Amino acid sequence: MTSQATADLNPLAITMGDAAGVGPEIIAKAYRDDADALRGCLVVGDVATLRRAAQVVAPVGCLPLPVACITHAIDALHLPPHCIAVLQPRADLGLIPWGQVSAAAGAFAGDCVVWAAQAALNGSVSAMVTAPLHKEALHAAGLPFSAFPGHTELLQSEAARYLGVSAADLPVRMMLANTALRTVLVSIHLSLRDAIAAVTYDNIVETLHITHDALSRLLGRAPRIAVAGLNPHAGEGGLFGREEIELIQPAIYAARQNGQDVSGPYAPDTVFMRARQKTWGEREFDVVVAMYHDQGLIPVKYLGVEDGVNVTLGLPLVRTSPDHGTAFDIAGTGRADPRSLLQAIRLARGMSRALN
Repeated sequence: MTSQATADLNPLAITMGDAAGVGPEIIAKAYRDDADALRGCLVVGDVATLRRAAQVVAPVGCLPLPVACITHAIDALHLPPHCIAVLQPRADLGLIPWGQVSAAAGAFAGDCVVWAAQAALNGSVSAMVTAPLHKEALHAAGLPFSAFPGHTELLQSEAARYLGVSAADLPVRMMLANTALRTVLVSIHLSLRDAIAAVTYDNIVETLHITHDALSRLLGRAPRIAVAGLNPHAGEGGLFGREEIELIQPAIYAARQNGQDVSGPYAPDTVFMRARQKTWGEREFDVVVAMYHDQGLIPVKYLGVEDGVNVTLGLPLVRTSPDHGTAFDIAGTGRADPRSLLQAIRLARGMSRALN
């Protein structure tokens, strides 16, 4: 059997996310709208919550999709199309009110992520896709989950424990991607002041290495990496700041010495246009390395938040997620859009095939 066939036959885990948010209903909508994309998937979550979500998204006059409780990940491969396979990692959660911060929901969501991460690490599932967590609920759950700002740090901790190393020895980066653009961030959830301080030679070199390694496997070739400057006009030769001269250019030189196809630093207000997929031809760059969170995420989200996917690079497992939050304001209304989740599932499958 080929490695691609093996990857296709392995189940893929989708964590439910916060039960009070839109995660359960976008999952139910995905099963409703695209049975082929969800074939062989399982939801790590709460059966009653998924049944409620299936009722919310059922078309008028139609019965809700069936929800089956499974005990092993492999069982998901034997269910009919449009049947939501749910593996419940702990006792019933109970129905959490829509749109309300709940410590119980935060703890349950955290347990789902830990189960899926461990399953991905030991090979029980081929990849994991995470529906949105609510950071306040995760913090309200208390330890161990309150120690982590979100998915990325929790997954980094689980993977490091599995490998027998410290989290500091397993650096990870966030990549946000849609059909038009990919960007990887040097830093993520920091204040702007702290994010500027995080623009160091070592952090940039590490980001370039992680980006090159991950996208080489995904694309089957060395990626063309563009590096955004930190300052307006990429510093204008030092007139608007010296970070480009003293930190970013030396890091790019080091990456090139290691055989990476890296160029820049480029003016941040134009480099993303150069890396955007053109309707009439190929993009100039495969990915942009951005210096901080909003510098990279604003252009990607502007170009299409509905199909944006968050990918964690640097982990010994495949993890993607939709590019939106829990949307408490519309949870339970059936209005949430599943397209970003579906894109995350498709990308996770493609990445797991590339790794195999």
